Amino acid sequence: MSMASEAVLSGAKIASEIFKLRPDYRALLMVVEGIQPGPSDVTSETILKEAESSAREAIAKQSINDIPHIAAWREAYKAFGAKPKKERNSLESLMRRADGGLPRVNRLTDIYNAISIKHQIPLGGEDLDKYSGPPTLIRATGQEKFDTSSGGEVITESPPAGEVVWCDEAGVTCRRWNWRQCKRTALSDATSRVLFILDALEPCSDSALASAADELAHVLCGLSSGVRTYRRILQTP
Repeated sequence: MSMASEAVLSGAKIASEIFKLRPDYRALLMVVEGIQPGPSDVTSETILKEAESSAREAIAKQSINDIPHIAAWREAYKAFGAKPKKERNSLESLMRRADGGLPRVNRLTDIYNAISIKHQIPLGGEDLDKYSGPPTLIRATGQEKFDTSSGGEVITESPPAGEVVWCDEAGVTCRRWNWRQCKRTALSDATSRVLFILDALEPCSDSALASAADELAHVLCGLSSGVRTYRRILQTP
């Protein structure tokens, strides 16, 4: 593992106020290096179709709102003041789009979106070459900066005080825990080093969290022989 990647994992932190909000929260961080860059392909298309199928099966059995891990995240969003009917966690957003077909973005994003749905775990990916320092999960003060886009223009917002946000040293990388990622660290066809963040609340077990990371690592290692993965779990002290 490169020194930069080691520093990302070893320096990652979750603020104590997050565990006061949800003592059951765990984050599995996985750094993946040596990825052959590329656009959406047969591998990503195959796994996305599998995910769309699994989403339809899940939705046929119960309402999306009642799927256990989605219900837990809706409660977590309410706890810090978000409106879960309007501002949906990333897993719920994908599930609601799956029946009509998931977006095809790029190979890496397509793969992690598929794993998110198949394992029912919110999952995000950050381009490590555009990342600055280790990741930290905090409740915003209202002063942090978040780069996003509106009407095709890049704009900067400040999340409201109390919102749960992932940050690096340059600003907010993901708002509302796992709602929306910033433009700066978004994955692209050229990305070769990634920080993946898998989010878990009860009733998602540690073994289910590990299983999602295992499948993600397996798929990515199948892309080329030089892929290497490293992981760390952060949880309540």
